[in-house]
Amino acid sequence: MVEISVKLPDGNMLKVPEGATVVDVAATIGPRLAQAALAGALNGVLVDLDRVVADGDEIAIITAKSPEALSIVRHSAAHIMAEAVKELFPTAKFGIGPSIEDGFYYDFEVERSFSPDDIVAIEERMHQIVAEEKSFDRGVLDKLEAWDAFDGQPYKRELIEDLPEGEIISVYTQGAFTDLCRGPHLPTTGGLKAFKLMKVAGAYWRGDSTRPMLQRIYGTAWLTQKDLDEYLTRLEEAEKRDHRKLGKELDLFSFHEEAGAGLPIYHPKGARTLRLLQEWLRAELYRRDYVEAITPHIYKADVWKISGHYENYRDNMYFFQIDEGDGKVNEYGIKPMNCPGHLMIFGNDLRSYRDLPMRIFEFGTVYRHEMSGVVHGLMRARGFTQDDAHIFCTAEQVHDEVVLMLELVEFVMHDVFGFEYSAEISTRPEHSIGDQEFWDVATKSLMGACEARGLAYEINEGDGAFYGPKIDIKLRDAIGRTWQCSTIQVDYNLPQRFGLTYRTADNSEAQPYMLHRTILGSMERFFGILIEHYAGALPTWLAPVQAVLIPISDRHLEYADETCRALKAAGVRAEVYADNEPMRVKIAKAQQQKSPYMLIVGDKEVESGEVGVRERTAGDIGAMTVDVFAKRVLSERP
Repeated sequence: MVEISVKLPDGNMLKVPEGATVVDVAATIGPRLAQAALAGALNGVLVDLDRVVADGDEIAIITAKSPEALSIVRHSAAHIMAEAVKELFPTAKFGIGPSIEDGFYYDFEVERSFSPDDIVAIEERMHQIVAEEKSFDRGVLDKLEAWDAFDGQPYKRELIEDLPEGEIISVYTQGAFTDLCRGPHLPTTGGLKAFKLMKVAGAYWRGDSTRPMLQRIYGTAWLTQKDLDEYLTRLEEAEKRDHRKLGKELDLFSFHEEAGAGLPIYHPKGARTLRLLQEWLRAELYRRDYVEAITPHIYKADVWKISGHYENYRDNMYFFQIDEGDGKVNEYGIKPMNCPGHLMIFGNDLRSYRDLPMRIFEFGTVYRHEMSGVVHGLMRARGFTQDDAHIFCTAEQVHDEVVLMLELVEFVMHDVFGFEYSAEISTRPEHSIGDQEFWDVATKSLMGACEARGLAYEINEGDGAFYGPKIDIKLRDAIGRTWQCSTIQVDYNLPQRFGLTYRTADNSEAQPYMLHRTILGSMERFFGILIEHYAGALPTWLAPVQAVLIPISDRHLEYADETCRALKAAGVRAEVYADNEPMRVKIAKAQQQKSPYMLIVGDKEVESGEVGVRERTAGDIGAMTVDVFAKRVLSERP
């Protein structure tokens, strides 16, 4: 018997018979591993269990405990759903069906819209396909064979047409359904243990609004029924916390179709909270030697051509023509970022190494052309404000400045708001500008700063900004969801494009590095995250109304009004519930509005000059003077 050697993840070599498959390797390691195996990783590429291994291959066995397992389960679920749709809708045209975070989807073109009853029927048929334990069989075709195999499927043929000549095309078949696919899949449909179809949405083919609108069925799939049940419970909790619902109930903001998608209108209470956030962060930044700028919302297209946005970001921007009145028409663009204004501030004067680092910040409102299908309340808006800053520094200062930014992230996200967070470093994307040497140095500087702070990070290959690598900070909220907020980016390209220089200690000329950074990120997005994290019950220092005075009867109104004025003078945001309603109704209303404190005013309080204090969660905490209560509220500031 001829034997070959394969390498295991621990570095050990294993002898197996020539012609052995991935599952054979697993069986050689141990029968239990073979039973648990879902797929394999062959030289870093996921493959099916029946893939033959070669001498010298590196092999890892993928089981339910592997991070790749859910992706395999969900991709298999997408194929099972597509088979069910094909059986129930024989004339359906098929788009794509990938796994995504928390689930999967598949795009279809059918003659009518899917109804709720259709979704029930598709899910029932999926359960039957699972029970039939059909095998997922991989096949290999050349381009002509694949073209013939997908006769009557225009979207599949388009995908095939885009493939390079000579490329081997893999397909997967289970039952009577065959699909283009790289794989891998579960060994059989019976491996899908827990799934549910969630919703139907419209989706343009290949994300292009000029192409046909297909119907996208979303589903979720998990390794066990327990995992699925826990996920559905989290969704129920997330629905209760939905910032769009709470924003309306708490009178914070609204959206209006006539105003346009993704353009929030802040009501007085919402505007108050946003301003409180800005004022607090502004004070913190001044303490850290930042200086503030205010820059225009629009610039001539010339600025965006210099910056590279015109070439690399144009599809996400809004451009328009302005007649200058002298027979000249200029093109202008609404800013999607605040960088150009800060670059021009730096370049407006002669700068010395003594001026560096120069830290410029701005609460700048920007506009980006997001597709209507991805606009989502405050979380993905077309108009939003960034707590933006740009630090101009020497190459030697980059490391220390990034470390300072990460310290600020720790203070804001963990110390003030109590979030757990993680870091991700994104590297050079395919469409980018600048020398590779800069990208390498900048990426290493970000890694070094994270390591200096003891902050673990993951690498997100190819997802950097077009002008430089970046660190993204992802928060974990009260129900376990992650949100991307803070970002730190290193940039040598924009200072070069804008011709920025400074005088060095030896009186020569050098180009500064530019660090882009946000801490909260989009103020809108962070506001939405806070609403959902706290389920609308914002911390006292951020609540638009901190205390509601509740007079027991009309004869207590005068004292309530006097007390309210005294609280406002002391810096407490207060209001009186003056309606002629029972006290229990007023308390219920204040609870519904998530007011941190309710101050009960009756005969006893009028006589003693105090207020009866009810805290939002603790209930009655006793009577106290107005001064003592005001100090209590003000002490809750970070």
